[in-house]
Amino acid sequence: MDKTPAAAPAATSEADPAAACNHLFDEISVGDSATITRRLRAEDAQVLGALYGGTALGDPAPGLGHGGWGTALLHAVLDTRLPGPGSVCIEQSLRFLAPVAIGDTLAASVQVTARDAVNRRLRFDCRCINQHGALVMEGTIEVQAPAQRIVQAPRQLPETRVLDSDGQSLLERARRWAPIRVAVVHPCDATSLGAALDASREGLIEPVLVAPRSKLEGVAREAALDLTGIRIEDVPHSHAAAARAVELAAGGHVDALMKGSLHTDELMAAVVSASAGLRTSRRISHCYLMQTPAYPRPFIITDGAINIAPTLEEKADIVRNAIELAHIVGVAQPRVAILAAVETVNPRMQATLDAAALCKMADRGQITGAVLDGPLAFDNAISAAAAKIKGIVSDVAGRADILLVPDLESGNMLAKQLEYLGGAASAAVVLGARVPIVLTSRADPRESRIASCALAVLIAHHYRDCPP
Repeated sequence: MDKTPAAAPAATSEADPAAACNHLFDEISVGDSATITRRLRAEDAQVLGALYGGTALGDPAPGLGHGGWGTALLHAVLDTRLPGPGSVCIEQSLRFLAPVAIGDTLAASVQVTARDAVNRRLRFDCRCINQHGALVMEGTIEVQAPAQRIVQAPRQLPETRVLDSDGQSLLERARRWAPIRVAVVHPCDATSLGAALDASREGLIEPVLVAPRSKLEGVAREAALDLTGIRIEDVPHSHAAAARAVELAAGGHVDALMKGSLHTDELMAAVVSASAGLRTSRRISHCYLMQTPAYPRPFIITDGAINIAPTLEEKADIVRNAIELAHIVGVAQPRVAILAAVETVNPRMQATLDAAALCKMADRGQITGAVLDGPLAFDNAISAAAAKIKGIVSDVAGRADILLVPDLESGNMLAKQLEYLGGAASAAVVLGARVPIVLTSRADPRESRIASCALAVLIAHHYRDCPP
């Protein structure tokens, strides 16, 4: 626009989160527009539920679905982009043409169609279009443009990722507890060392770095990380680091272990050693706590990292560990889906036989604290619609809180597909030992490492009252 002062941004914006300056009435012309694009996550729906007095979770009912979210996005465009901060909504008329489901992506757009110079009012045509190109909302909103220039710091919409069953972030819940002492085993690269220091700054852990001091100091120097005030247990190599960390845990000197840059097998070999003193009556197993935009609640995948091809007896312990974790994060009666490729028992498919046996064990009180069903194919476990089509009547189908996979390979691939293709956030922990073990991958983002430490905080404090 030729008449836009140099100090003001252009009045057409495509979701620029750095746009920090509003637009005054005289800087806006008919035809100016702005758009933001957002994906509806389960936690967004939980916020809507709190605002509207319902749950706002799950598949949308016939009718409006999560239409309130589209309305909120349109107002976000007006309040943050065009005209921007200081705008006042005068009236609106919106039509809801199609439901919006968790996982949908909406492009919310506004365009100026009329100007009232006497009252500084602008009329906008408004549209929300989903990821399939379908128009889900349209209408008009009239606003009064701001009278004064307002400049705000650049900001992003807040992201609340891994949640507990009540919709709180793990970090938020863990901060209610005192930090736990964590032996960080051989954090001799910038990623793992930085993660331990980040978790310390977040108030989650008091790290004890178990590694060669000279190597640690070299990594810290190169990555500009500050080790001031951090306790270091100087050991000669990674094998000694694993042994010393386990010794600290067995002696009650630390509340949890956290994997650094050594290989998982090296750490776990020290943990499971008969002489280490960390074993319990349970099989040691791994749990991913995951949150994905396409599913309305957090869920656990187990075991995708420790037990390669578990037997029926081992699967029973893997389920028990996952049920305990679900209880810790607030799911009083978790629903456990025992996964297989099919939902019927087939004598030639061991996973289906194990599933049937585990369900009968639950019926006989050998597995408690949860509702089990299986075999269930993945689609039946997480989609009520898929279960209904196949005629499955189940308290678990479509609402699973725990997914028990047949083996490590399927569990690992499922979790990583959800993370890399499904936008899932995750926390990872090993259970079955006397202390929780934070077991993240070198490729995991900072958020996942922090969430895993937060999960370990909850588990460690639970263990103080209910030792494993």
